[in-house]
Amino acid sequence: MTFSISRAALALLCAWQLGATAALAQGADAGDQRDGTIKTVQGDVTVVRGDARAAAIVGGPLRATDRIQTGADSAVAIVLKDGSVLSVGPGSVVDLSDFSFDTTTQEGGMLVNVLRGTVRLATGLIAKLKPEQVKVTTPTTVIGVRGTDFIVEENP
Repeated sequence: MTFSISRAALALLCAWQLGATAALAQGADAGDQRDGTIKTVQGDVTVVRGDARAAAIVGGPLRATDRIQTGADSAVAIVLKDGSVLSVGPGSVVDLSDFSFDTTTQEGGMLVNVLRGTVRLATGLIAKLKPEQVKVTTPTTVIGVRGTDFIVEENP
């Protein structure tokens, strides 16, 4: 089966993608309210924020309530404000359901929801100071963090 797309449709898709990327980046300049930064992107990785969808870009912001979706041969690594590193593997859907971290007091909490796929979490300051404030969930499990580096896989 061959799929073709007209130049006009391709131009429209490119314009939409640029607009969606701008929508995701909006606010990063105004006090930079990011909760994390995308450090590496391999393949097809999408960040969903509300109704906006855009390709993940290195250096791009990640915020609490963002969804990360990776394609079949894709992966992304994100560094959160507390120093945690979230690595999302191929074919995954992961929500940063909740994240807060005060850089002054080093207080905060994190909830990562793994809907599908694989996630590796190397925890940062939140887990070091108050491990009970870091949780990872899947559709069937809630994981309370007691270690510093672990992998979660959810295959529905």
